[in-house]
Amino acid sequence: MSLLANTLCLLLFFSSSVLRVAQGSSRGSLGRKNGATTFPPSLLGDDGICASSVVIHGYKCQELQVTTADGYILSVQRIPEGRSGNGNNQTKQPVILQHGILVDGAQWLLNGPEQNLPLILADNGFDVWISNTRGTRFSRRHTSLDPSSKAYWDWSWDELASYDVPAVVEYVSSQTGQKPHYVGHSLGTLTVLASFSEGKLVNQLKSAALLSPIAYLSHLTTQLLDVAAKFYLDEFIRIFGISEFVPKGIPVQAFLKLVCTHPGVDCYDLLPVITGKNCCLNSSTIELLLKNAPQSTASKNLVHLAQTIRSGVLAKYNYVRPDYNFMHYGEASPPVYNLSNIPHDLPLFLSYGARDALSDVVDVQTLLDSLKSHDADKLSVHFIKDYAHLDFVMGVNAKDVVYNAVISFFNRQFN
Repeated sequence: MSLLANTLCLLLFFSSSVLRVAQGSSRGSLGRKNGATTFPPSLLGDDGICASSVVIHGYKCQELQVTTADGYILSVQRIPEGRSGNGNNQTKQPVILQHGILVDGAQWLLNGPEQNLPLILADNGFDVWISNTRGTRFSRRHTSLDPSSKAYWDWSWDELASYDVPAVVEYVSSQTGQKPHYVGHSLGTLTVLASFSEGKLVNQLKSAALLSPIAYLSHLTTQLLDVAAKFYLDEFIRIFGISEFVPKGIPVQAFLKLVCTHPGVDCYDLLPVITGKNCCLNSSTIELLLKNAPQSTASKNLVHLAQTIRSGVLAKYNYVRPDYNFMHYGEASPPVYNLSNIPHDLPLFLSYGARDALSDVVDVQTLLDSLKSHDADKLSVHFIKDYAHLDFVMGVNAKDVVYNAVISFFNRQFN
């Protein structure tokens, strides 16, 4: 699950602990236990994603670490080959998978080996690298900051675009000697598009596949998120002084109840209300999701997403006060990410669904309009009439509907 949906969608399922206001964490800057707060029970043990979700299926997997330029230490999993071994990994094409918000890399592995993208890619001869965003369960370390400090959580998706994604791409390139492909879902698409618009990564990635792409957010078809973003979220975060946003506990439950009382908001069946009516989810997969989510994110990240929804403009974080914006950007308003700056010969694959309430078809069309000068043979657009937001990473038929098309797209890139 990804984007702002996770902020609300999973809230009803986690009421056993009190929201942290940057007062404790499960892992410190050196990986130690330091504080009273712990994560909810999870299928992911302390051994990490490889042990819980990959090795048990007979695949090789390495737990690695990548340090960003601003000091965040990210967890990365490498699946170098398929279950059959299929050859020398030095000649394999690397692929990076980037998840969305409030989940980690385990989201790609919730279905069995025949249905999840990382293991399907590995069995098709790719060298697979799974990235985990800062602040998630296994990426809670920093070279100098501790997760119990507010300074650790002073970031939004601007920093994910500027630091996290580039750090992982550079590391994979250095280890393999090749330009990797990239697969992003939801927020994982927004961050790479923002990077591309500023000229970053365009010469370091071979191609990018964007599943349920997020850029413009003016036409969300979920009244729940629209109300939360436009009227409540920023004020809620300000009142509680939250730096690390953990979507569970009494304050967040109260926030959700407040939003659900707004006229026109129907919270009776929350999952399809937020993501759209997913066609192809297995109930056991949803159960696994709820056991492994939600992950933490920075409150500033959520505020930035809310700003994007309200303004209809893809821009850097707005500090509201012109003098603060000037201090950060040298101008009174935050700079805009101009997606039309993305090089027209960069191979892009976009897959979106008619039922997606977050990656709405109108907003995706706005994204495609910004790519109208793209070389026709470098832009592949894939529309699925029955799919909603979660089907792209959890759909039991996603292999046939989406993943085979992604693999074919990758295999057509020879440069």
